[in-house]
Amino acid sequence: MKHFINTEDMTRADLDELLALSEKVAANPEKYAEALKGKVVATIFFEPSTRTRLSFESAILRTGAGLISTENANESSSAGKKSETIEDTVRMLSGYADAIVMRHPANDSATKAVSVSTVPILNGGSGSFAHPTQSLLDAFTIKRARGSLDNVKIAFCGDLKLGRTANSLIKLLSKYDGTQVWALSTPGMELTPDVVDFMKKAKIPYTVCKSFEDIPQNVDAIYQTRFQKERVTDGMVVQDSSLVITPKVMQRFSAVTLVMHPLPRVDEICTTFDSDPRAIYFEQAHNGVPTRMAVLLKLLGGDK
Repeated sequence: MKHFINTEDMTRADLDELLALSEKVAANPEKYAEALKGKVVATIFFEPSTRTRLSFESAILRTGAGLISTENANESSSAGKKSETIEDTVRMLSGYADAIVMRHPANDSATKAVSVSTVPILNGGSGSFAHPTQSLLDAFTIKRARGSLDNVKIAFCGDLKLGRTANSLIKLLSKYDGTQVWALSTPGMELTPDVVDFMKKAKIPYTVCKSFEDIPQNVDAIYQTRFQKERVTDGMVVQDSSLVITPKVMQRFSAVTLVMHPLPRVDEICTTFDSDPRAIYFEQAHNGVPTRMAVLLKLLGGDK
């Protein structure tokens, strides 16, 4: 594995190896404290980020690597001020760092970066196309909770058109047996045709829902998402208030149905649900550190 760009391109063996390494890192992080000593990792983010950027930077520091970082590259880098191309930015950074973590609003940004980079590229989110390290930490969270990624029954809710987390996780779960998907969204914010076609080709059963009542009571996880208003280009669509997860909504679901969210949330999960043991979205966010440590270790040889 030279880069980490899209879960669709990975095998089950690749994923199992990364998840197993993530578990080892989570259990004994001190063991890897100097695994990447002498390496330098660059993080360059063209979109705002809290969890992805900070968990990546925490992961970099916790493996002993050095860090160079640009938080708001659209404003503070030549790419923003002087319209430098992605390719030229990556060519330049390849001479400064041993790996590059990049987030960019363009769907093809990671592919462009890989085409010219001489060092590993880690996709920290590319447009609405992919967010592979998010789906890895999501899978890690699910596996820890239920013991396996086979036969996962999962419902995705909210803005499924403009968000990248749902399609990335669907593609990851397609590598495992027995995945089933339900989708509940605001009209106009449904999963895109390419994702639906992907599930059809992967023989993943897929059900469109009109309300929470259409989702099976024993579903393993409800993956809630926020409305991606920053990506809207054809007029505002307001997320339906009937899609908000509340304690009352969750009364009909199993005691082990996980409620997940890539965060940040706005109002799509009521804060009164936070104390419910099924609310694991903050644990999910914390899992970004060991999983991103695992990806860095794998790409830079620190797992040896």
